[in-house]
Amino acid sequence: MIRVTLVDDHPIVRRGLKDTLSAETDIVVVGEAARSEEVLAALSASPCDVVLLDISLPGRGGLDVLKDIRRSFPDVRVLVVSTHDESQYAVRAMRAGAAGYLSKNGAPEELVHAVRSVFHTGRYITEPVGAALADFALDDRKGPRHELLSDREHEVLRLLVAGRTVSDIASDLFLSVKTISTYRTRLMEKLGVRNTADLVRYAIEHQLFDQSRV
Repeated sequence: MIRVTLVDDHPIVRRGLKDTLSAETDIVVVGEAARSEEVLAALSASPCDVVLLDISLPGRGGLDVLKDIRRSFPDVRVLVVSTHDESQYAVRAMRAGAAGYLSKNGAPEELVHAVRSVFHTGRYITEPVGAALADFALDDRKGPRHELLSDREHEVLRLLVAGRTVSDIASDLFLSVKTISTYRTRLMEKLGVRNTADLVRYAIEHQLFDQSRV
């Protein structure tokens, strides 16, 4: 039996995922979490084999949660399920330790197949994800500037776009205000902009984040 934990801040989405997976005789949903700070406790309370992780969580983002899971529960495999297309997050997720990356636009049958693949083989690589990984391996520096951001810089950018202040972000990420200010400065340098408003405009123009989710 494949034991699954769902991590998504939308109850309707969790219900849909649970209904889809519970219809299968070899899969059981053993836990759920709606916020990043609930995830490790949920995994401790109900051991599982696969975590379905939404990468756009409020507060600390999914990439940080993914790294937490990999450190605390190295045997648990994480399948990222996201509204973002593969070109935006797949490489970052796989580098952070995800076993696979799946768009929420996919069919329910694909979700079931992905969970089984991650459990039995340790990987689920779709064609778009494979292409994104190949592009990264080729180290094509002609791509957009935001591809050069570190995971932490990308997370700070996400929170800035969400309207969080430097102090708010420092609290969310358990870092100092000075450290977050340094990240913001690096972001402006790497993206070639002059202020926070320009950072937000850049992110919107390049469709880096779903505004309803940040």
